[in-house]
Amino acid sequence: MAQFTVNTERFDPYKNFKFRVFWVGNTNPVAGISKVSALKRTTEVVKHREGGDPISSRKSPGRTEYEAITLERGVTHDKEFEQWANKVWNYGAGLGAEVALKDFRKDIIIEVYNEAGQLALRYKVYRCWVSEFQAQADLDANANAVLIQTLKLENEGWERDYEVAEPAEESFTEPA
Repeated sequence: MAQFTVNTERFDPYKNFKFRVFWVGNTNPVAGISKVSALKRTTEVVKHREGGDPISSRKSPGRTEYEAITLERGVTHDKEFEQWANKVWNYGAGLGAEVALKDFRKDIIIEVYNEAGQLALRYKVYRCWVSEFQAQADLDANANAVLIQTLKLENEGWERDYEVAEPAEESFTEPA
């Protein structure tokens, strides 16, 4: 079977460097995201056997866990990361106001694009909340690097949006 049904001549899988992240309900991508960790889920194995079974166990699926997703971006004046992290724990907010129970969870969308910038894949990640916020990376006077900010998002599952179809890729024609 062909790896690509629309672009049957395509051989290479999609690259990992063209992507955008959106908070659901916001049409603008989250500013400056440079890295998103893998989407990963693990289902526990439940082993069981009856008394008359042979020595080997039977296996069935148990509880499924979704790993946290990490977003990284260069530090700017955009406050989105910090404001979301503060909904889980806002230091100095006063008794009873440290946590925003009403809206500390958000759904996010991760879009992957092909080399031509066409939308190729979309994933919806549900009920995310910030379990870890790094306001800035280490400061080092001898380094030559970008200052990075990190959000670690716990989530309750993700799914691929199958309504996003494989884009038709066109070849360039030489000008006459």
